[in-house]
Amino acid sequence: QVQLVESGGGLVQPGGSLRLSCAASGSIFSIDAMIWYRQAPGKERELVASITRGGSTRYADFVKGRFTISGDNAKSAVYLQMNNLKPEDTAVYYCNAAIVTGTEVVGYRSLEVWGQGTLVTVSL
Repeated sequence: QVQLVESGGGLVQPGGSLRLSCAASGSIFSIDAMIWYRQAPGKERELVASITRGGSTRYADFVKGRFTISGDNAKSAVYLQMNNLKPEDTAVYYCNAAIVTGTEVVGYRSLEVWGQGTLVTVSL
């Protein structure tokens, strides 16, 4: 079983910063990519930023220049540094990962795993 656990959400004033963390645990052979999504009340889930095992990153236009995604392959973790936060950044932020699980003995399979989400509220 593979799990993702997010942390770091909370209440912050406009212009402030937060750092989200997501750690994977379980029977992990490799992690091909880790992605941050968010879902605001009444809106669809949207991609925020992604990072591959090789370190390639991509960002949604609405966070470019403000958010930075980084990863730690040794810790099976991904981080999202969020600066200059705006009220419209208020959402539940979810971590998603493309994970290969298993062993040489039992075989390997690919999984898409989601975390439980962490709430970010940007307000005065």
